Formats: sequence, structure tokens, C-alpha cells
Amino acid sequence: MSKFDSVKHRIPINDDNPSIMCNDELCKKCQLCKKACTNIIGVLGSYNLDTNGDNAVCINCGQCINACPFNALREVSSIEVVKEAINNPDKKVIFMTAPAVRVSLGDAFGYPSGTNVQGQMVAAIRRLGVDTVMDVTFGADLTIMEEASELLERIKENKHLPMFTSCCPGWVKFCEMYFPNLINNLSSCKSPIAMQATLVKTYYAEKMGLDPKKLFVVSVAPCTAKKAEAKRPELWAGMRSHGVEAPDCDASLTTRELAQMIKEANIDFNNLEPEHYDPFMGRGTGSGIIFGNTGGVMEAALRTAFYLVEGRNMRDEEVPEFWPVRGLDFLKEAEVKIGGKKLKVAVVHQMSEAKKVIEQIISGERHYDFVEVMACQGGCAGGGGQIKILKKPLQEEAKINRNNSIYEIEKKSRIRFCHDNPEIKNLYFDYLNAPLSHKSHELLHTTFEDKSYEINGKN
Repeated sequence: MSKFDSVKHRIPINDDNPSIMCNDELCKKCQLCKKACTNIIGVLGSYNLDTNGDNAVCINCGQCINACPFNALREVSSIEVVKEAINNPDKKVIFMTAPAVRVSLGDAFGYPSGTNVQGQMVAAIRRLGVDTVMDVTFGADLTIMEEASELLERIKENKHLPMFTSCCPGWVKFCEMYFPNLINNLSSCKSPIAMQATLVKTYYAEKMGLDPKKLFVVSVAPCTAKKAEAKRPELWAGMRSHGVEAPDCDASLTTRELAQMIKEANIDFNNLEPEHYDPFMGRGTGSGIIFGNTGGVMEAALRTAFYLVEGRNMRDEEVPEFWPVRGLDFLKEAEVKIGGKKLKVAVVHQMSEAKKVIEQIISGERHYDFVEVMACQGGCAGGGGQIKILKKPLQEEAKINRNNSIYEIEKKSRIRFCHDNPEIKNLYFDYLNAPLSHKSHELLHTTFEDKSYEINGKN
């Protein structure tokens, strides 16, 4: 008998799930969470509780939460631990906000969907008592420097192709469970949040003369899977370099949790004067911003790969080659010419759709050199931690508006290419030496493991 027999009307959730929990008293047995996990993510129905050790398989993506109209399903809250750190005089609290948060947070305060509220968001976070506010677009720029270099190295060596992106923790866990034979095809790069958190505990602490043990790093993400990602010990290189087994990212808040904190603090969000991110390790480029959209990682990586090979940025007439990776089609393909070689690339989002494409790659039906995968529809802009919109037409409109808003921000960015970010250049000059250097591998890259036992049960 399964321990989940009493909750067959909803998705099963392990008690130790770091991202998702359920209050069964609020559950109305509508089963919308089951539809989301089955149809959007492709997890529920793919395993048998009788044969896998009664393990509720989960990629922590949070799409079940977005589907729940009664708030029975919700993220495992990090609010109290963050408040405790803010109120601790011995802690310096650093918030890092992901690109897609700024185009969803306004939904909680009556703004039209997709409104860019970056300035008010930064101001509100400071009024919560936070010491430093950073933009994860810096970490995204850094990820691209490493990932574009890694892609070119793999193509040169004709090794472990196609390379799959590794920014999305929901996709990474899905790969580890369902496609363990593709683990070596994942980019070894940490996600932007994980990279930036590691550097806060090392480079930033060193430059600022701070004790890394007294830094409390909080990511604000459109994603519930970031809560699970932060607990992966293989990402703790920063604190480990100081002889401490502890996370580099101490807590992860969703966009919803940030909105809740702002409201509970009685901050008049709508009347705040916009403020800027802190400058050191706090700002990024237009290419870092588009990480928030499906296709954004691919476009940013190809821009920098082009530069690394050609020694120049793309001309305007060359940019249209990348348009096929934009938009909300589930599968987007493009051929890109870099250094006389044509690369075939693909972008796929929504895990159930991605699973089909990956199976076709494995069977030889499709061939690519580079593949971006995002677990959620629309990429991070449609993440499981975003402000909830329950009506389907408004939900779809919000995803379009968020995607469009992110591209508008990119278009207006003073610096558009990751490799042109002066802070990134200084980081390599002062600290990392070069992409894929020994220090870069030590701090910014990671490993993955076969987790197929979650599906099949432990032998």
C-alpha cells in the first residue's frame, strides 16, 4: 500500500520536497495539478509508486502550484529564514534577482502584465532591510562566457554533442532521472544564480574585505526549482574553498514570496522612486536579460561564440539569423554560420514537449550541435514561482507580454553582448584568468549524476 493512497486526487509530494508542499485542508480535489504534471511536464504517469520505492518523482518546477486555484499547493517558504538573516546584525544580506522577476512582480501590485518594475523592485528590496541588491544578469553574462567557450571546445574536439544547456534546474533533474546517458552532453556550467552566489562568497568577499561566513545570499527567481538547486552540494564550491560545507546560495525566494514580503512590510510599492542595482557584480548586459525567455540562452551564447571565433560582434544584417530562436513555438530551430562552419541549433521549452524532441535526438531522427531546454512554457518568464494568473487566456497573454518586455529591455540596454561587460572583463583579468581556466572550472562548473533510481527504484 502506498503512503500516497489517501491523496489520489492530487499529485503525490514527498515530505522532504525542498520546493513544493500541500495543505490538504485547502485542496478541493479539482485534479488540475495532476493535469499540469502529466501534460505540461510529463512526469506524473511516467513512474510507478509500487516499483520505485513509493517515491513521488518531482523536478521541482512548480507548474502544479501555478495550476492550483485554491493555494493548496505552494512553494516551501523561505521567508522566515530570510527575515531572520535580515534582522541578524552579524549578517550582511545580499539579494540577487533573476531577469524574469522584474516583468512579473508588477502583476502583484496592479500593473499590466509584463510591466518592467525593476527600479521599484530594487527600491522595495532595500526597504526590507537588505544590504546589497545585485542583478543576476551579471551571472548570466558570466555563464555565457563559460558556456560559449565550452561549446566551441566541444565542437573542435567533436565530443559530447549535442551540448545541452544546464541553466534550468528542472530540466537538469529531468535529464538526470530520465536521460542519464545524456549527462555528459549537459554543459558543465552552473546556472547564473549558482555562479554568482559562488563568486559572492569568494571574489566579492575578497574584494570587499568581508567574511564569507557572514554573508547571506538570497536569490529571487521565477522558479521553485531554485530552492532544490541551492541544496545541491556540488554547487557549494565557494564556501567549500573556505573549508565550510554550506550552500553558496543560502536561500531562494520566488517572485510570489518577494511580493508577499513587500506587502507584509507595508511598503507602498506603486509610489516608490526607482533605484539602481548596486554596481559591483550587480549589473549585466542585454544578452544576460534575455535569459528570462525561452531562446534567450541560445541567442546570448551564439552571439558570444560568434565573437570568440570571428573577433567581432555580429553586424545588424547578421542578427536575423537568430530570430528563429525567439518566440513561443515549442520547438525552434536555426542554422548559424560561425567561423565558416554551420551549426544547427534548437530551442525547446515545456518539459513534455522537450522530452519528445530529446527522444528524437537519441533515435537519430533529429541532429543538432547545441540545444537549449527550459522546463517551463515560455522559459523563466513562465516559471513556477511567478505571480499566479489562473484564467487561461490571461495566463497566455502574460507569458507573451513578459517575453516581449524582456526583449524591449534588451533592445534598450547600453551594452548588449556578454563579452562587452567591463565587469566581466575585470573579473577574468583580476581573478579567473580566462573562460575554462582551472579556477573557472573549480568555481563555475559542476557535475551531474545518474538519478534514474528515482524512476526505477534503488537496486
